[in-house]
Amino acid sequence: MSSEGQDHLSKAEIGKDAVQSGAEAAIGTVAEVATIVTGAVKDIAGALGGLATELFEIREASRRAMDQHGDEPGTPGS
Repeated sequence: MSSEGQDHLSKAEIGKDAVQSGAEAAIGTVAEVATIVTGAVKDIAGALGGLATELFEIREASRRAMDQHGDEPGTPGS
């Protein structure tokens, strides 16, 4: 069998190509996971902000109700 016309890669070049492909795959996976985590953190921040808004609204509604009844907020037995 003749090997004329075929490209021959050295073991070093094959190893380099394998390491490069592995690194590219790892970097792509890290980027994908980072995107997922970033989105999750953004969603969590939005949910916590919504909760804080609701708690402020509940506090204000409670104060208005207490004012309508003439009670002082925090007075025991009111």
